[in-house]
Amino acid sequence: MAAKFEIKKATDGQFYFHLKAANGELILASELYKAKSGAENGIASVKTNAPQDARYDRRVAANGKHYFVLKAANHEIIGTSQQYSSAPAMENGISSVKDNAPSAPISDLT
Repeated sequence: MAAKFEIKKATDGQFYFHLKAANGELILASELYKAKSGAENGIASVKTNAPQDARYDRRVAANGKHYFVLKAANHEIIGTSQQYSSAPAMENGISSVKDNAPSAPISDLT
């Protein structure tokens, strides 16, 4: 199985997407969008911005775990990673997004 984007519908009717690695692990999650087109535009933005290292904001959560956010050119957050146990593990997650997002197919699960 290759990496892919999944568009889903939340219980409140809003839409969101996940980027999943080839092993099915979640590597990037979006915010909620009122319309499916918002999620689709978010995916397009991830595909455009993913290869650019400057778009990644590396962070440490209150619990000490590492995570990253991917930002668009306008500095809006377009995706947030899971939390990682170490900075090197987080860097592997970033590499996975860079490598997989630009060509990942979209699966509409709504």
